[in-house]
Amino acid sequence: MPPELWITLAATYLVMSLVTLVMFWRDKRAAQKGNWRTPEKTLLLLAMLGGWPGALLAMKHFRHKTKTLKFTLGVPAIAVLHGIGLGLAVYLLVIG
Repeated sequence: MPPELWITLAATYLVMSLVTLVMFWRDKRAAQKGNWRTPEKTLLLLAMLGGWPGALLAMKHFRHKTKTLKFTLGVPAIAVLHGIGLGLAVYLLVIG
């Protein structure tokens, strides 16, 4: 796999993780203050788009969405799917 592709992939995961972490933090603050909340589908979409590391960190650090089944099961499942997809892509690029 070309180094540029690894750098692009790592940068994408980093940026998406930071965006997702900030969105979880904003949603947690809004919940505490009784303000408008970020829709759950938005938070899950960000996790699916590569922000799952940030979502996992936010769930643990902010203790946010830890009692919601679609997050406690969904975010780890998204992480596993990303791992499988990345592993398959590397396999196909290296072997294929």
